[in-house]
Amino acid sequence: MWVAIARIILRYRIAILIGLSILTAAMFFQARKVHLSYEYASLLPKSDSAFIEYTQFKKIFGEDANILIIGLQDTHLFELEKFNKFLNICKDVDSLPGVDGLISLGQAVKIEGSSVVRYFDTLPQTQHQLDSISRELIQQKLYQGFLFNDTSHVYLIALTINKKVLDSPARESLIQNIEDTFNSFAHQNYDKVFYTGLPYIRTKISLKLRSELTMFILFAALVCALILFVFFRSFKIVAFSMLVVGVGVIWVMGWMGIFGYDITILNALLPPLIIVIAVPNCVFFLNKYHQEYAIHGNKIKALQRVVRKIGNAIFLSNLTTAAGFATFVITDSELLQQFGTIAFIGIICVFIFSLTLIPIIFSFVSPPNQRNLKHLENKFLQKVIASISHLVAHKRNYIYGGAITIFIVAIIGISQIISTGYMVDDLPHDDPILTDLQFVEKHFNGVLPIEIVIESNEKINLIRDKGFLYKMEALHDTLLNYTEVSKPLSIVEFIKFAWQAHNGGNPEYYTLHNSGDIFFQNKMKRIVRGQNSAHLQYPLIDSTGKKIRLKCNVKDIGTKKMQELETNLKADLDSIFPKSEYKTQITGSSIVFFKGTKYLVSSLFSSVALAIVLITFFMAWLFRSKRMVMISLLPNILPQLFTAALMGYLGIPIKPSTILVFSIAFGISVDDTIHFLAKYRQELTHTNWNIGKSVMIALRETGSSMIYTSVVLFFGFGIFTFSQFGGTVALGALVSVTLLMAMFSNVILLPALLLTLEKAITNRHFKEPLLHIYNEEEDIDIEELKIISKYTNEI
Repeated sequence: MWVAIARIILRYRIAILIGLSILTAAMFFQARKVHLSYEYASLLPKSDSAFIEYTQFKKIFGEDANILIIGLQDTHLFELEKFNKFLNICKDVDSLPGVDGLISLGQAVKIEGSSVVRYFDTLPQTQHQLDSISRELIQQKLYQGFLFNDTSHVYLIALTINKKVLDSPARESLIQNIEDTFNSFAHQNYDKVFYTGLPYIRTKISLKLRSELTMFILFAALVCALILFVFFRSFKIVAFSMLVVGVGVIWVMGWMGIFGYDITILNALLPPLIIVIAVPNCVFFLNKYHQEYAIHGNKIKALQRVVRKIGNAIFLSNLTTAAGFATFVITDSELLQQFGTIAFIGIICVFIFSLTLIPIIFSFVSPPNQRNLKHLENKFLQKVIASISHLVAHKRNYIYGGAITIFIVAIIGISQIISTGYMVDDLPHDDPILTDLQFVEKHFNGVLPIEIVIESNEKINLIRDKGFLYKMEALHDTLLNYTEVSKPLSIVEFIKFAWQAHNGGNPEYYTLHNSGDIFFQNKMKRIVRGQNSAHLQYPLIDSTGKKIRLKCNVKDIGTKKMQELETNLKADLDSIFPKSEYKTQITGSSIVFFKGTKYLVSSLFSSVALAIVLITFFMAWLFRSKRMVMISLLPNILPQLFTAALMGYLGIPIKPSTILVFSIAFGISVDDTIHFLAKYRQELTHTNWNIGKSVMIALRETGSSMIYTSVVLFFGFGIFTFSQFGGTVALGALVSVTLLMAMFSNVILLPALLLTLEKAITNRHFKEPLLHIYNEEEDIDIEELKIISKYTNEI
């Protein structure tokens, strides 16, 4: 088959170039359709109970993840001129298109008689008037811990962002306008403004993501081009290799456009990832081309032999790499499915481009000169390979001792791995997104929404059902004991607020009423019926009167503590609300996030296991020998254990970004094993099944390419350590380390195992594998390899 493929590629090279150019232009057009994703992609599958409950909650009570929080710390906010500026700025921001509502002290309300009115319908005219209002306002316990912290003089402004705007590019300009407005106020008054909330966090992270996408593509191309030049000392090779890589990137983005995928935090890794994976293909093809040309000096024959001899091995190695990514498709996570699908298709496409474009391009250009072939005689590399050969041949006990030591140390390290995930833990500790979030958490105990819904079997009479109200108050008091949870808000708070107002605003009366006063009960009815008239933007009762919402926020405490919190809250709810009378539910963005992260971790473990199983079956099908399968897997599993141990010792937690390491690295590291065993199998036939000699020849001939590609992969994945996201940094660093360890394992441990086991592994099935390697001297007719110009009739 590969003889025919080589013949077709070289004979129809112009037609292939034209066809590929047309298709690439079409893919470029599709790539232009790809945009940054603005919608929040849930990590949970749509069939998950937590996702279903959250969706039902939003249908009844509306969005909970569209509140942008602004914190302002100022000990002199209630100075007349400054406060009036504050009121005007809040009014201006509230009128911005895309802002559905704003809550601050400027919008605070009070109860006068049977009416709900604002404290500041008009601007206060004198300092005395403002002082009088502010004293009364500060006495309102409803707002304490909700709109202000009287101890630290921190004041909150909560903006409700329109959902359609939030899921569109318009949110960037809106949030920038909000920042500019409040920053201007803060600058004039020497105050500090803090911004947080899910809309702000997601917008700022998406902007960082967009800037990193361009940076990584440029970095990946630059690093790989530099390494290629160091290896081959040829600008021509660098230029044509990067052309192949560039075509691969265009196709990857084109496929995203065809599938309708947008750029997410995962998909943004695909273009630089494809660059890093494509370059090793170029290295293998070009290194083999130079080796062949150095033997006989025939360019076309060398190109044909490259395709025929290593095309199959490179295809299989790319297939295993693609399989590592394809396992993400089994998860129910939309993010991972998109990532796995495009990565799989992209890697296969890159192989096709490497297979076709490199022979075609180099059939047109002049053959390599002596300077270009100098890397084949790299004295330093030859010394390294000679040292490895000596170690493999004579010091195998040291190799096995080292491998066993790594294994033992790895097991100890793995036992220390922790599993957790935070909403913003991927950001540097000094990033304003994180520091602003922590500031608001410090003064108000949380920003991330958590929602509790209590559903009664019958319609709840909030006027007369004091038993239910006392249960709600008990839940409030329980929640106040959790230091990681903010002050809760429910209809009970407004009833207490009304009772305080009914008693002259005395804070001592911020309790549930115990009066049969008909006038007060009528006032309560108006509050309950007109819950939205208080300008708090949060519906707290459903239309049936059976479901009551309790809203609060939680700190970004990590998935492990969130699970503990949810368990404890469920126990509290069960003890307060009998299951026979009430149905309780804990939901909200924070719950969905922590359960989604937990689900994703579980799914990724499954994908890692599936990747290992798939590749194991693949190797079994390829070599048809159980012992050979074990030998091929050991050098690739050991680096995975080493990396897992590093995570344990360095305190790097298990989370989605770090689990990705194992699937990606395992699929790539197996490539070296396939290349080495393919050459080993080839040499067995030439050495009359002399295992020792075959191992050494295979090591000498594939060792340089394995080292070259591993260096490319190490530095290629290393570029991700320049990311602003900790998860991406961990991904880049851990994959780099894993692949470096895999290189040492494949060039040292694998040959050592082959020599030690010798004939025990080279059975009849391995002598006749499905990976067919052609004899060095089996060539197609050289006459058929001549390519004649139609203009000059010259070869």
